[in-house]
Amino acid sequence: MNLSTLDITIFSLYILCILLLGLYASKQNKRTKRDYFLAGDKLPWWMIGGSIIAANISSHHLVGAMGAAYSHGFVAVTLEWGAILIGFNVLLWVFLPFYIRNGFYTVPEYLEKRFGRSTRALYGILILFTYVFVEIGAVLYLGALSLYALFDIPILYSVLALAIFTGIYTIIGGLRAVIWTEMVQLLVLLGGGLVLTFATVKAAGGIQTIAASARHWKMLYPADHPDFPWTMYLGGLLCISVFYCATNQFIVQRVLAAKNEWHGRMGVIFGDYLKFLVPLIITVPALVAPAFLPTLERPDLLFATLVETLLPSGLIGLVMAGLISAIMSHISGAINSCTTILTVDFYLPYINKEANDHTAVRFGRLAGILIVLIGIGCALLLMRHADKPVFLYLMNLYGLFTPGIATMFLLGVFWKRTTSSGAMSAGILTIPLSLLLESTFPDMPFFNRTGIVFWSCMLLCAVVSYLTKAKPAEQLQGLLWKKEVLKLPEVERKNYGGWKNPFYWWLLITLFVLYFYVRYA
Repeated sequence: MNLSTLDITIFSLYILCILLLGLYASKQNKRTKRDYFLAGDKLPWWMIGGSIIAANISSHHLVGAMGAAYSHGFVAVTLEWGAILIGFNVLLWVFLPFYIRNGFYTVPEYLEKRFGRSTRALYGILILFTYVFVEIGAVLYLGALSLYALFDIPILYSVLALAIFTGIYTIIGGLRAVIWTEMVQLLVLLGGGLVLTFATVKAAGGIQTIAASARHWKMLYPADHPDFPWTMYLGGLLCISVFYCATNQFIVQRVLAAKNEWHGRMGVIFGDYLKFLVPLIITVPALVAPAFLPTLERPDLLFATLVETLLPSGLIGLVMAGLISAIMSHISGAINSCTTILTVDFYLPYINKEANDHTAVRFGRLAGILIVLIGIGCALLLMRHADKPVFLYLMNLYGLFTPGIATMFLLGVFWKRTTSSGAMSAGILTIPLSLLLESTFPDMPFFNRTGIVFWSCMLLCAVVSYLTKAKPAEQLQGLLWKKEVLKLPEVERKNYGGWKNPFYWWLLITLFVLYFYVRYA
């Protein structure tokens, strides 16, 4: 596709504005650890929710999820809406009070308090590997692949440009720069998505095509479906959603930076509303596109095909900016999470226990440079294996460690008898058992396989915990979930009166999602 001068101008101005905004945000930092890694604990609810979704949406969604909706139908939306019913609820009503009231910098700090240093280190190693390879390397590669398909920009140039531009403001500015730029990127992403949705619906015949398509919408498929069996809710989707939304530094770091607990809760709930809206913007074009693109050979090319076929000059530049927004916001969040974990969970406790704030921030920035370079290397490595289904391979990679991490957190917070040995056993089992099942049953749906590993990890953790000595009850104060956790701190109660009560807003979006599940079961 040839870009017009107007498209190039719009896109270039957007990149320049994001870079300048990120650099400006960096000047607002006070050069303390809390300010660099957690934006000084000053994030309001709308920034928390917006940045959670901006960081979450990436080229995976605009390319992979849209293609999945084209080939599989409305069921593709369940991967996103399942997070509203499962993962974000676990974050909202279970883990959020522990995270905020303890003043944690990182998620694995909870694991150290509950089980000891070994589980904290195990989490850090597993998550860093995945962030660098999947959240940075894979998104760089898939984003560059999208730009190549759309605009014939060489993949290598796109990888380098995306990594360098995003790395500059992320490394210099910390979480504050990440959040500020993500809010602009979310608006551009929504704007570009809505433009493409309206253009696709118009080309398909208008609003009535959505109603016609809705007659065939289905959210629960038979247990033997190769990709979306309903059994995924029994384990696979459960553990992935709990991990990704409630125990994932990449997402939770924004909640840790909340002004207070009310802003944290409302931020998560606002994220629920965006999580409900954004998948519709991505899915609806894919559901009505068969009206004029009935035999698209490669569903993953739907996004590029719609942009090239339907949009005039100028709007192409806007949608291209939306795609870049999804990529950059995802990468910046992953880089920032990596530097936070490397600094707080490894450098400060193991390498330089006496480091002051200046030294810690400097190490974080140096770590950020290293992370960007390794991420570029991973993206280039994926280029060498472009003939393989990279997206599916990376989705499977998530399933390698997710069951073990979900087990450590869930049993750790709900069962007082869980021991450090039990948690470590689950974390260590998850990768070899996942690989064994994948090689033994290659045709088993990914979600079913992940569910089996999850329940196996839960069982192993329970057995080992019974055979080993548990911590005394007095050492578990404030670390186990009890109904008292839902009681608000006295200073917070004034924020929860009337329409400001998060419960009512949570109930409304939950009923919306449940309606769709019941209506299109």
